[in-house]
Amino acid sequence: MRIGEVAARSGLSRDTIRFYERNGLINSTKGNERTNSYRTYDAEVVARLEMVREAQNAGFTIAELKMFLRQLEYADGNTFDADAFLQNKIAEVEHKIERAQLFLGTLRATQQALANKVKK
Repeated sequence: MRIGEVAARSGLSRDTIRFYERNGLINSTKGNERTNSYRTYDAEVVARLEMVREAQNAGFTIAELKMFLRQLEYADGNTFDADAFLQNKIAEVEHKIERAQLFLGTLRATQQALANKVKK
């Protein structure tokens, strides 16, 4: 499929898709047409883009994603400790969740205090 269809299916802009491709997170191939430079993407790229977006939302950087995906695809098991890497990222995400829950409690308490102040 072409980039327009990938953008429509993924909800990402063409620029974002090109950015991810330039950074090695997704791949495309040159189209069959001789008269243009259209790129084509496999159907699996939409799922990969969703995974990339979720990983970024969870705190992965582009560099970490790039390294992690490359290691998963080409790892020989000796040079990359995927379990340790993932455990580290899990701990980071859990810490962010804890901090977010604490802040959520603060927001709710503030909202309640303001509501009580208005009622008086």
